[in-house]
Amino acid sequence: MSAVDQHRPFGNRRLLVVSTNYAPELTGIGPYATQLAEHWAASGALTQVLTGMPHYPSWRVEASYRGVWRATETREAVSVHRRRHYVPSRQTALRRAAFEATVLGHGLLAPPPGRPDAVIAQMPSLAGGVIGARIARRHRVPYLPVVQDLMGAAAAQSGIRGGGRAAAVVAAAERYALRHAALVGVIHESFVPGVRALGVDPARIRLVPNWTHVQGPTADRAATRARLGWAEGTPVLLHSGNMGLKQGLEVLVDAARRAPDIRVVLMGDGNQRDALRARASGLANLDFLPPAGAGEFTDILAAADVLAVTQRASVLDMSVPSKLTSYFVSGRPVVASVADEGGTADEVRRSGAGTLVAPEDPAALLDAVRKLAQDPVGADALGAHGPRYVARHLSREAGLARFDALLAEVLGTAQGSPRR
Repeated sequence: MSAVDQHRPFGNRRLLVVSTNYAPELTGIGPYATQLAEHWAASGALTQVLTGMPHYPSWRVEASYRGVWRATETREAVSVHRRRHYVPSRQTALRRAAFEATVLGHGLLAPPPGRPDAVIAQMPSLAGGVIGARIARRHRVPYLPVVQDLMGAAAAQSGIRGGGRAAAVVAAAERYALRHAALVGVIHESFVPGVRALGVDPARIRLVPNWTHVQGPTADRAATRARLGWAEGTPVLLHSGNMGLKQGLEVLVDAARRAPDIRVVLMGDGNQRDALRARASGLANLDFLPPAGAGEFTDILAAADVLAVTQRASVLDMSVPSKLTSYFVSGRPVVASVADEGGTADEVRRSGAGTLVAPEDPAALLDAVRKLAQDPVGADALGAHGPRYVARHLSREAGLARFDALLAEVLGTAQGSPRR
């Protein structure tokens, strides 16, 4: 292979990435789909993306896209094809089903033009996985889904209204989307048993962890705290990201009520934001901040004393929060109020950058926060493990290289149509 070919390993290949979430979304799986597509485009691949209208994490369509039925735009040499879909402001199983159905219908009726050489789908959404599988089968090309969340497990574990009844239907759709794939990527090893249970041969499962998609903090920490009105000497416990059902953020509201000497900050958006505001009524030590822009995001994380990741006790093997990669790069200690046997707990333990407490237990969470606040040197030392873990395992270069290897394996070994 020539030096030019090494820098353009997928030159002139036509790749289709299916992901309901994409830029300009800044949180969740959107940044990963975006950076992956742009990376392949930069390597010479003719890259198309089939996606929805920007709506996450607010679950409201971004103003500039409201009323748009279909749109095609070019972002960093990627041809982005957007299709309109229903966006539920409140999550129930029925509303989520309507969301998935409209994504599926419009995506199948109006796929991007041309025949791709491979189709890569980010799951969730469930509909995106089915669309990717259908397009790949239609063109008899390799199909590569990447499991970011297990949607059947999510329906059962997240607490969404009607989710338990929907879990079997969702799992059947997941089975369809995964079992005919050339290979299946999973972002964490805790997903492997669930993927195997859906009928995927273990020999076809590959681990492709997410990477840190943000830059490290650069601003003066004291200046950022002063700008935000965080007094020196008052411990700040910050949660950043989606405010949904599975996060179980009520534990942070209840912790704030028990500890007026600690400032609790919820930064982000999501369908539970209004309910959390109502629960926090009258609490002077709890702040709600909008999602931070890319230029200040990690500076705000680094200005906090402790970063919180929370999940309902029922959340075990359905997801690993993407926020952890950003938390680790900030250099602050993490307190994880999550099930001890879940993938999130595994990742915190592996990083060495945090401590685990029982989920849905505000007293246990506060005890951990107070211990860190009373030992700032120890807290700094704990948090310092995060950037080192990122450098060793979660760099963007390493993450994209893993996907390059996965795609090269698919393109190099797949012959004809996907296995049935």
